[in-house]
Amino acid sequence: MTMLPQLALDMRLEPGISFASYFAGANGQVVEAVRALAAGTGEQVVFLYGSPGLGKTHLLQAACREVAERGEPVAYLPLREAVRWSPGVVEGLETMTLVALDDVEAVVASPAWQEALFHLFNRLRAAGHRLLASGAGRPADLGLQLEDLVSRLQWGLVLRLQDHDDAQKAASLHFHAKLRGLELPDETARYLLMHYPRELPTLFRLLDRLDQASLAAQRRLTVPFVRQILQQKE
Repeated sequence: MTMLPQLALDMRLEPGISFASYFAGANGQVVEAVRALAAGTGEQVVFLYGSPGLGKTHLLQAACREVAERGEPVAYLPLREAVRWSPGVVEGLETMTLVALDDVEAVVASPAWQEALFHLFNRLRAAGHRLLASGAGRPADLGLQLEDLVSRLQWGLVLRLQDHDDAQKAASLHFHAKLRGLELPDETARYLLMHYPRELPTLFRLLDRLDQASLAAQRRLTVPFVRQILQQKE
C-alpha cells in the first residue's frame, strides 16, 4: 500500500479491519458490492454514503486490505486529513489497483482538491483501475462545486448504508463482543441500548472499556457489573 510519505501522515490500515470483522446487518448487498469491487469482478467505481458510524471507513479499509493482501498496490486517503496538504499528493495514484477516498465532502471548500480528484478519477479509469469512495450523502448532495467531479463519482454504483434498528444494534454488539472473545448476555446488551447513546461508535467504545474491566476483574458482563464499571469515571 502506498504510504503517501509526502503527507507526513500515518495512513496505515487499522489493525483487525477486514470484511470478516464488519457487521453487515441490513447492508449485506452493499458489502457484496464492495467485495466484488475489491476482487475485480464488480463495478470499477463504488460510492458509499450514510449516517456516521455505519462503517464506511471500515469497508474502505477492508477493501484496501483485501487487495493489498494479494500483493497489489492500494492507496487509502482520508480526505479530512489530506485536505490540509497540497492536492498534488494525488499525482501518481492512478498506478494503484485501488484508490479509496474517505469523506469526499471534506474537499467542498477546496476547488483545487476537487479538480485534482476529478483528474485522478479520469486517470484511474483510463488505467482500468478502481475507485471506492465515501461521503455523508449522495455525490450530488455534498455541495461540491465541480459538477464534472460529481458526475464521475456517480458513474458506478452509489450505495446507501442503511441505519440499524435496535435489534440490529444489539446483534452488532453481540458480534463485536464475540470478536473480542467476550460473552455478552442479552440483558446486558439491552441495558446498554437503554441507558447509553445508541450510536454504534459510542457503544463500541463502551465495549472496549468493558472488555478491559472484565479481563482485569475476571468477571462476566452481568448488568450489575457493567453498571458499576460504566458509572466510574474513565
